[in-house]
Amino acid sequence: MGETVQTLPYGSWPSPISAALAAAHDGHPEYVGFVGDEAWWTEPRPAEGGRRTLVRRHADGGEESVLPAPWNVRSRVIEYGGQPWAGTVVDGEPLVVFVNFADQRLYRYRPGGEPLPLTPVSPVGGGLRWAEPQVLPGRGEVWCVLEEFTGDGPTDVRRVLAAVPLDGAAAQDRDAVRELSDGRHRFVTGPRLSPDGRSAAWLAWDHPRMPWDGTEVVLASVAGDGTFHRARTVAGGPEESVAQVDWSADGRLLYASDRTGWWNLYRDGEPVCPREEEFGGPLWKLGHRWFAPLHNGLIAVVHGRGAAALGVLDPETGEVVDAAGPWTEFSPTLAAHGDRVVAVGAGPRSAHEVVELDTRTGRAHVIGAEHDDAVEPAYYPQPQIRTFTGPDGRDVHAHVYPPHHPGCAAPGDELPPYVVWAHGGPTGRSPLVLDLEIAYFTSRGIGVAEVNYGGSTGYGREYRDRLREQWGVVDVEDCAAVALALADEGTADRARLAVRGGSAGGWTAAASLASTDVYACGTIIYPILDLAGWASGETHDFESQYLEGLVGPLAEVPARYAERSPTEHADRITAPFLLLQGLDDVICPPVQCERFLARMQGSGVPHAYIAFEGEGHGFRRAETTIRALQAELSLYAQVFGLNPRGIPTLELSK
Repeated sequence: MGETVQTLPYGSWPSPISAALAAAHDGHPEYVGFVGDEAWWTEPRPAEGGRRTLVRRHADGGEESVLPAPWNVRSRVIEYGGQPWAGTVVDGEPLVVFVNFADQRLYRYRPGGEPLPLTPVSPVGGGLRWAEPQVLPGRGEVWCVLEEFTGDGPTDVRRVLAAVPLDGAAAQDRDAVRELSDGRHRFVTGPRLSPDGRSAAWLAWDHPRMPWDGTEVVLASVAGDGTFHRARTVAGGPEESVAQVDWSADGRLLYASDRTGWWNLYRDGEPVCPREEEFGGPLWKLGHRWFAPLHNGLIAVVHGRGAAALGVLDPETGEVVDAAGPWTEFSPTLAAHGDRVVAVGAGPRSAHEVVELDTRTGRAHVIGAEHDDAVEPAYYPQPQIRTFTGPDGRDVHAHVYPPHHPGCAAPGDELPPYVVWAHGGPTGRSPLVLDLEIAYFTSRGIGVAEVNYGGSTGYGREYRDRLREQWGVVDVEDCAAVALALADEGTADRARLAVRGGSAGGWTAAASLASTDVYACGTIIYPILDLAGWASGETHDFESQYLEGLVGPLAEVPARYAERSPTEHADRITAPFLLLQGLDDVICPPVQCERFLARMQGSGVPHAYIAFEGEGHGFRRAETTIRALQAELSLYAQVFGLNPRGIPTLELSK
């Protein structure tokens, strides 16, 4: 019996995907690892204040959240964080160390006991922070990255490799922490020990470079007493980005470098699978892993072009065999144990799941965070992978999600409203995965286009470098090109286009409203709005010189910083907008929004500003996501003349 299809205007379709449902499914598992034979990982808990818990998968397949609220397994190193836990088996029982978000101390934990602190608290600035721990029970130590604030400013900071005693001797005593490296580099990743324990390798880089610009592979000898000697650079450089380093089981150095223009794998300096695709990515968090060496010489890899598949690479032949399954996008987290590989994968019809691959059979199956269809999948969007033509004939990659509802259609003569989504970073990309925030709009009759504008990752270094000194230009042009192409081809209503983005995408959204007439309104989420202010002490150390490459050196081109900043051109903004901001954000602080709003005062442009207490950069609490989504939908309803059901009206002031 056929379902009857209702004819209703776009934006008024009744949808079972509520803001609460989208919020409940926000976030995904991260940081997989093995503790003995067991797979463990971190998982979000949006309903518990947005904390992250540690999940243990027992041998019988049962899952257990091992740390109750309020424990929050999350590091603040470089503010974006990094691998916050590690574990091993001692005397037949798991021994785990983890970073707790609230105090940033490193703790040791044994199931059945209470977590015990291993590191002290420092009153100076942001204190002491830790990432990428490795438990070395034979030495009685945890080796990790230490980020230590030396003053009150966000850039008063040093980073070294450090050894923390496992017995708690440093819990009240900073001097009991043994430093392994000399601090000559501003940024370091955790040390990877060679199989014989005699060498350690890590990545290092310095301002003004970001890790996707240029990093070095540093190699040191490890003496019997655990001290490092003869640290020297063996690969990488200011123009070559090495994204990850590790060792093969037979003691050969493995790393992913973009020296050819694509992140490819090298073994002792020789390419093992030269391809025009990525086997690495942008190192936004310490401990991102795109490859994991196996005991038999094979290498598990996350690789692709504009997507990221999970495969097994044979470095002798250069062949890659991909895991079969519905997952089309794997996150940069991997762990290997024997013939088993654990990863996190997602696809257009499923959210991120913990997946285990048996490398002997090539079979993969879900072992954790299993996707469950909270609504009938007929309500999910049906994305299209598209390439548009931007200015100068350049390619612009995008994912287009048309309005989709199993029981509704719009009147034949109506074209749908579309929202262009600009991703954050800007050195990142939008993956093609099920996102209930997108479905929230598409199931109501509002299209979404995610644009992987020039500067995005996944398409090689040349595509990434398009944004060099062009931020606020190329990103804005590429988003506009997609929006106008959708209108020109009859996919979208030219009069009902919006732009939205968070972080760097918030900048692109605001810059789009200030410098184009493409959009009828915009949603701007924890943005950068004033370049000069942001580059002069308003952000954190990791990104404090990011704009040197994205815009140019402030000392040399101050006029460019002013010319491109929406705050300096608030008078050019005539389209209504919604501004959303977390009050605890130290990456894009609230002062950016406040300065912009002061300039907009008296402009007569309808707008709303919602600031959320207790939220930082990237909203984590369910109640925040609910309010943000409903406010965004209400903005579009008012500007586009839509009639969504049961949504509180956002009050727009002029």
